[in-house]
Amino acid sequence: MARARAADYEEKRDAILARAARVFAEQGYERASMNRVAEACGVSKALLYHYHPSKESLLFDIIHGHLRKLVAVMEQAPDDPDPKARLLNLVAALLDAYRDADAEHKLQLEALGALPPERQEEIRALERRLVAIMAEAVRKLHPALPPEQLKPAVMSLFGMLNWFYLWFREGGPMSRRDYARMAATIFADGVRALGAAPA
Repeated sequence: MARARAADYEEKRDAILARAARVFAEQGYERASMNRVAEACGVSKALLYHYHPSKESLLFDIIHGHLRKLVAVMEQAPDDPDPKARLLNLVAALLDAYRDADAEHKLQLEALGALPPERQEEIRALERRLVAIMAEAVRKLHPALPPEQLKPAVMSLFGMLNWFYLWFREGGPMSRRDYARMAATIFADGVRALGAAPA
């Protein structure tokens, strides 16, 4: 007979994921040991393996959970008939979801290659969903954008947002919403020039 899960199983699992993400991000995934993760989580190594059967499984759960949250946030971002307002809503939602997730985000960008190909593909599928959501907003913003320029434009926008965590500091002169507005404006105004006939 299977052993019943504790009532706080999910809560403990989430806490382990958050602390493990910080350990992996600070020490580097390859260098960080499961002993160090267990120590940071305040649990035994045996209990850590109860929640995550391997270091690889732990990394996958961190990145996969982070991306599932981003997809959900983007899918639930307020729609708006004004394409520029819709873009701002998506950018603001994404940057807000990055709050307190610097370690998870860093691992997504830097440690994905440590996973086996089939696990990487599961992550890539979520990344493609994020790109598709943003691409639809960009298409509405600039319907005349040549198809071959759509993905490079969208990836350029993600480039502006994905490295935000490196320089942004809470309580500084610019808020997340301020930067969301700046990034959306720079992108929206710039993308409208793409595909235009040369002067």
